[in-house]
Amino acid sequence: MIDLTVNGQTHSIDADPQTPLLYVLRDDLQLNAAKFGCGLGQCGACTVLIDGAAALACVTPILLLSGRQITTLEGLGTLSNPAPIQQAFIEEQAAQCGFCIAGMMMRAQALLQSNPQVSDAQIRAQLELHLCRCGTHMRILRAIHRAAELIQGGRAAISTPTAASGPADGGETGNPSSPGEGQTGDSHDPLRRERDLSRHPQARERPER
Repeated sequence: MIDLTVNGQTHSIDADPQTPLLYVLRDDLQLNAAKFGCGLGQCGACTVLIDGAAALACVTPILLLSGRQITTLEGLGTLSNPAPIQQAFIEEQAAQCGFCIAGMMMRAQALLQSNPQVSDAQIRAQLELHLCRCGTHMRILRAIHRAAELIQGGRAAISTPTAASGPADGGETGNPSSPGEGQTGDSHDPLRRERDLSRHPQARERPER
């Protein structure tokens, strides 16, 4: 038996110590947000947080996780009270098929916990591992910036109600002046390609598939 703490609750798991965490989450605990995509740690669909850091559940054996804090997307918020990252993805309608979105949200959550004042380049670098063919990349970027605004707004409300909001805007506008990270020159980078398309008005008029 191995005790795992998942979303603040401790569960005694009767499984082989080498069992990947993803199987325990989905099969034993019925926490299905993390998805099986590749089983090789190459697509990011299974991403969860372990002690606040993004981790790939499909290649992480449970024997390493006793005494660690595991968080899945279900542990961030509820339908009636979603976490900022969840609320932002809803507001920006950032999901299409939704299969890989939970993993992206968890990796973005790890980034925002350490630095809510993020730039496009930092988000792109953080999500580089994640594979997605749906084509909502610009919505995903907007959603993460929106989550950063919600997080900072909540902190300002707690600490200094009159403090000006908008550091996330600084992250947006800071990207063009710092081309090093995220401007790789890779013509196959979907985020870069979608950003280029979004600069043309006709791209906004065309219905998204």
